[in-house]
Amino acid sequence: MDKQILQQKVELINEIIYRQLPKEGEHTKLITEAVAYSVRAGGKRVRPMLMMETYLLFKDDGNDPLLHAFMAAIEFIHTYSLVHDDLPAMDNDEFRRGLPTTHAKYGEAFGILAGDALLNSAFELALSAIEKESDAARVLQGVKALSVLAKKAGINGMVGGQCLDVYADKNEDFKTKEDELYFIYYNKTSALLQASMMAGAILAGASDEDVKKVETIAGDVGIAFQIRDDILDVTSTTEVLGKPVGSDEKNEKVTYLSFAGLEKASEDVARYSETAIEGLSSFPQKNDFLNDLITFMIDREK
Repeated sequence: MDKQILQQKVELINEIIYRQLPKEGEHTKLITEAVAYSVRAGGKRVRPMLMMETYLLFKDDGNDPLLHAFMAAIEFIHTYSLVHDDLPAMDNDEFRRGLPTTHAKYGEAFGILAGDALLNSAFELALSAIEKESDAARVLQGVKALSVLAKKAGINGMVGGQCLDVYADKNEDFKTKEDELYFIYYNKTSALLQASMMAGAILAGASDEDVKKVETIAGDVGIAFQIRDDILDVTSTTEVLGKPVGSDEKNEKVTYLSFAGLEKASEDVARYSETAIEGLSSFPQKNDFLNDLITFMIDREK
């Protein structure tokens, strides 16, 4: 992975996202400030980048306003999930990426409201962009892409996975089984990666068959990404990872290693990764950066 190219793409994505933040109103100064703070707190911008690069796999036009609206929308949805994850009722985290979390800075009520505002802003942005399209085929693509975002972010996606994860954490008598852990990983982690790549493909005019193939690829990426996260919690250091290691074992949290062990988990990361890359290679058109990005995500050291 060329780190300079990666950084250039992150800067481009930040520019696209920041200009679509909610505008401050006479009586909405604090909430728009909290929303902007949450989004500007940083991050790898993996989801909008996956959306953009999947779009470019099928169509060579990175200046599509509809695509840009959806890129901001997926990052807003991801950010809302982090803001709510950090709340006292959930993970009760005071810091994220070295900065005070939204609720720590603005209070719990505005932590909740900022997350709500981000989720609603995501759909407002996407719908507003769809309304501006005059071509019926483009409108249909926008509606299909928005339907994917809604499903993958909801009960049958990210929220569903998060619910089971929270329930398992909060109930000592509940012992997570292997199929339940897979459900958590597939929905909590894979779902938004699938939404990102599927929306990019749909907005680029990919066929239904190709969109389905992209969904499978992104699902494998998400599982590999999450297993890799479990491995790093055991094998990495606090200095490299930027957060405490060994927390899963300390908190008696069930992870992939609980069922597979370190060696098998490492083998499965490689298997899911290879399957995803093979899936991308099956398309006649190529995007080498997308291949590199997926490999970089899965093989990361932090």
